[in-house]
Amino acid sequence: MIVDLKLQGKLVIVIGGGSEALKRINSLLKQECEILVISGQINSQISKLVRYKKIKLKKKDIESVNFLSKYKPYIIITTTNNRKLNQKIINYAKKRKIIVYSSDNPDCSDFANLAIVDIENTIQIAIFTGGRSPAIAKKLKMQSEKIFKKIITKVDIDQIKIQKIARELSKEKIPTQIERKEYLRSIMFDNKIDQLIKDGQLKKAERRAITILREWK
Repeated sequence: MIVDLKLQGKLVIVIGGGSEALKRINSLLKQECEILVISGQINSQISKLVRYKKIKLKKKDIESVNFLSKYKPYIIITTTNNRKLNQKIINYAKKRKIIVYSSDNPDCSDFANLAIVDIENTIQIAIFTGGRSPAIAKKLKMQSEKIFKKIITKVDIDQIKIQKIARELSKEKIPTQIERKEYLRSIMFDNKIDQLIKDGQLKKAERRAITILREWK
């Protein structure tokens, strides 16, 4: 089962400061979570993220898991090249019911890292082999990315933006979820909104969606 965790505002600890840690950090940056890197050494790219205040850093040579007791993370991701230490961190997290991932032990981790096709930070398409071959998942992502970007147009992206605004506004006006779905569906298939989006008049398309909401019975 593929799920999307809501990480906004939550603390995620990344242990390690190399290329594997960077990969995990990059996947978290769009999640609006608090990222804390704990490592004795970090590479130049992670250092740059710290300097730009995208993430926080605790510089520490790690020998045991005792230091983790002062934090209350939602997720711990360990990427060190010390397999025994990684296992200790996994055991620590599981004992305290903290979600954990280890780059060198996906079988003992609580989640898997998927190959993600990201389209304008709006649509994400996951490719997953069930852990059987991350390399093939990455290859398929590269092969399919261009195809998806042709299928999913700017009109689709703009329609999603309007749907987001309309969904929030409809919660105040329309009492039931079933009716809200009907309203959002009516916007999706509204010819005037569709044409306004194609003409690049997104604000007018938004106003049209609001007008439909006002007149909704």
